[in-house]
Amino acid sequence: MQADLPAPDDDALRHSERLAALIRGEITANGGSVPFSRFMERCLYAPGLGYYSAGSAKFGAAGDFVTAPELGPLFAACVAEAVAPVLRELGPEAEFVEIGGGSGAFAETVLKRLLQLDAMPARYCILEPSADLRERQRERLGRSLTPPVFAGVEWLEQPLQTRWHGVLFANEVIDALPTPRFTLRDGEVFEEHVALDGEGRFVRTDRPADALLAAAVRHVERYLERPFAEGYRSELLPQLPYWLQAVMGRLDAGAMLFVDYGYPRGEYYLPERDDGTLRAFYRHHVHADPYLWPGLQDLTASVDFTALAEAGTGAGFDLAGYCDQAGFLLGNGLAQRLEEVQARGDEKLSLKFANEAKKLTLPTEMGERFQAMGFARDVELGAAFLGGDLTWRL
Repeated sequence: MQADLPAPDDDALRHSERLAALIRGEITANGGSVPFSRFMERCLYAPGLGYYSAGSAKFGAAGDFVTAPELGPLFAACVAEAVAPVLRELGPEAEFVEIGGGSGAFAETVLKRLLQLDAMPARYCILEPSADLRERQRERLGRSLTPPVFAGVEWLEQPLQTRWHGVLFANEVIDALPTPRFTLRDGEVFEEHVALDGEGRFVRTDRPADALLAAAVRHVERYLERPFAEGYRSELLPQLPYWLQAVMGRLDAGAMLFVDYGYPRGEYYLPERDDGTLRAFYRHHVHADPYLWPGLQDLTASVDFTALAEAGTGAGFDLAGYCDQAGFLLGNGLAQRLEEVQARGDEKLSLKFANEAKKLTLPTEMGERFQAMGFARDVELGAAFLGGDLTWRL
């Protein structure tokens, strides 16, 4: 255990041990190891036990981390400004699909703002794998939205299966996709696995990579125009194109917008970043031990935005733009929202919103670490990135 982390209570530790026992059993049944991506998937999503499947608080001061929508309404209001022209262009049958609804804070604000902008979608769908979070979202939105607006909200257990047009949105979702980890030995690609030591503790081991992961690593090397050094270790999501096409379903016309933390490929795989970007979040502490307390901590890896650009364009969409979060928010009405608040003459509220804006935009906070990327098909989304397009960095 890391000394600076607050200790879980006894009930939480028992919960974690149940999940750990499940994973140990799977490792044993699988011949002594499982890919790290499988370990991460079980830690986050095992039914009733995984981090996102159990009932503990995840977001805000009582949870383990704070996302942009949890800070206040500014982030979602700016997203509404960005996508409102797309929804109006597509007409009254347009739909909005949010992947991973968090606490429901984003949906609450974006729906209210879209109503003000005369850009309400015919249906607002939340694709949420966690039954616990679905109930929390439903309770919050039922309490905060007017009945006619709430009636247009629907929860999905799988992506839309029929043809649709509208907007697909995801904030801090790709970073939580179970990711393979790779390393290089004697020039060959190996995949990181999780095994057990003599006392049943989780330990790292490596196995020869399958053809999909090996080919993906070689693709990145060709892109970088240099091989990875011996022992270099990082993450790579060869399944990202398949995931994207799955969640978008049969989206005919519209836009996709993703916000997450990460880097363009050249920065993601810098030689000095030789142990990747994997990290764990526990009660607002960030640490590097993914094996500590399975099910009680979030596990994430940064996003390779070049890979996301390849996946989106490979799915038949145009890359509409790419910029850091600060540029995206400032280009979509952040300053105007602050001016509106200041005009009310409420100094306490103005200070609250000003502090929220600083956290969203300062380079030392979320402003540069988080990035926004948009894709479009038969609609115009490029104007949403006029605040500082960085596609040249991809």
